[in-house]
Amino acid sequence: MSVKILITRTVPGNKGREMLQLFREMRSLATSQPGYISGETLKSNDRPDVFLVISTWESASDWEKWLLSKERQAIQEKMDALLGGKTHYEMFHYGLRG
Repeated sequence: MSVKILITRTVPGNKGREMLQLFREMRSLATSQPGYISGETLKSNDRPDVFLVISTWESASDWEKWLLSKERQAIQEKMDALLGGKTHYEMFHYGLRG
C-alpha cells in the first residue's frame, strides 16, 4: 500500500537559497530509490519560512529504507544545520485500515 510522507521544515529567511539547493539534491537522490513514486515541495502562503515536502512511496518500508540511508542522512545533516533544528515527518496511507 502506497504512503505519503509529509515533511515540514521552518527555514530561517536568510537560509532559503541554500535550503532550496539541498531540497534539489535530496529530490535528485530520492528519484532513483526503490519505491519512490513522486514528490513536491510547497511553500506556505501565510508563513513564507515554512516548507512542506510531500513524498509518495510504494510502501512504508521503501520510505524507511530511504530515510535511514547514508546518502539521505548526509544531506539531512546539512539541512538540520541550516535550520538550527530538526525536520518533522508524518506518514499517511490511503483509505481506512480495518
